[in-house]
Amino acid sequence: MERSTQGPMAARSWLLLLLGLAGVLRVRGQRAPDSTGFVSIDCGLPEQAGGYVDAATKLPYVPDGGYTDAGTNHNISPEYIKPSSSKRYLNVRSFPGVARSCYTLPSTVARGSKYLLRATFMYGNYDGLNRLPVFDLHLGVNFWRTVNITKADTPQLAEIIAVVPDESVQVCLVDTGSGTPFISALDLRPVRDTLYPQANATQALVLVDRTNFGVSGAALVRYPEDPYDRVWIPWSEIDSNEWTEISTTEKVKELADPRFNAPSAVMQAAITPRNGSRSASSRTIELSWDAAPSHAYPDPGVIGIVYFAELEAVAGGDVRQFETHLNGKLWSKAPFTPQHLVCDAFFNSEAHRGFGGHYNITLNATANSTLLPTINAAEFFSVVSTANVATDAKDVAAMAAINAKYEVKKNWAGDPCAPKTLVWDGLNCSYAISMPPRITRLNMSFGGLSGGIPTHFANLKAIKYLTNS
Repeated sequence: MERSTQGPMAARSWLLLLLGLAGVLRVRGQRAPDSTGFVSIDCGLPEQAGGYVDAATKLPYVPDGGYTDAGTNHNISPEYIKPSSSKRYLNVRSFPGVARSCYTLPSTVARGSKYLLRATFMYGNYDGLNRLPVFDLHLGVNFWRTVNITKADTPQLAEIIAVVPDESVQVCLVDTGSGTPFISALDLRPVRDTLYPQANATQALVLVDRTNFGVSGAALVRYPEDPYDRVWIPWSEIDSNEWTEISTTEKVKELADPRFNAPSAVMQAAITPRNGSRSASSRTIELSWDAAPSHAYPDPGVIGIVYFAELEAVAGGDVRQFETHLNGKLWSKAPFTPQHLVCDAFFNSEAHRGFGGHYNITLNATANSTLLPTINAAEFFSVVSTANVATDAKDVAAMAAINAKYEVKKNWAGDPCAPKTLVWDGLNCSYAISMPPRITRLNMSFGGLSGGIPTHFANLKAIKYLTNS
């Protein structure tokens, strides 16, 4: 485990209950941070309805018609509409009968920039079938995660931090034969490029859990308190018989180290064990979480980031010092003492694997420590590869123009050649190592097409066989 150089969680899914946590902690008189580049989409909202401003974040949401031309709009069933329901969860867009359906989002900052993308799913028996679906989510041509809807009345979230190499990025829903894919909302947020260095050109971070400790009963924290609109969930398992909550109203500063930070609204609270005896059990904080395996990643690699700040004025003779262990092995390189009102972080640069997706962290007070360990916040991610290469950009542009001309109704959505299991009907592609796939064969005879032949076919420079009969 590394430490930022300057300067018992129950295993719970990140697919959480935002319906009941719609509020946001506010700092009186605070100006909202710059939201330039934010894209906030209410999926399934009719175009004629126009947009609206989210009550909690004050961010504008727009209909999704400008980002996809597939699927159909539905309202959730009336019995799942509650007074506290966010507008984002009142309607969905579903995609029946197709292998893959995609949204195309702009890279709002620049090519090669880093973004947080968040998809939200609230089934609400929109189709009247009471069948909870399971389907896959892809970021461009790379697997993101499997979405397993387990409750009709609970929103589920999928979040990823990734580098977007092109001028746009596609979020695709893939039918795996276990129900119709659907989506409720989709967000894109630019993230400072120096944050989360483990997210790079070849791998992305998929959120497992993001927890705000020491704020029992409080609302979640997101934008504007978090300028990147990360959603910090309050820890719901604080037992006053086991834990003491520590808090301050003073601002907690960021370190100069740009790799990690949590907002002051999160860092202003922490927990510590209540029992002050020197027994081993009372001088330890134990956390556990699960990174659920998937068909793509049966043994997912995990990145952990744990945030600390000293919130109390430590008397001259007292010391708060502890070590961190991961699954019983020493994680911290040396005993750690948090700084007063300064955010600090422990993290691992390389993904941990080999524990079957289950991980335990323990914070153990050292023998020299007169005070018990504390923790303010934590984030856990699984790692997915983004090394799969998209089809050659000129081939993609040509196929998009051909598709627009003929309005092909087959599985022509997403990338034409990748992944190989979802190649468009009528196409053959070549796959050279470390090079974009190229279209080598195009057969349009399946579509019963008519009309002239557009010049866009000439832009397929690698094509060897073309059938337009």
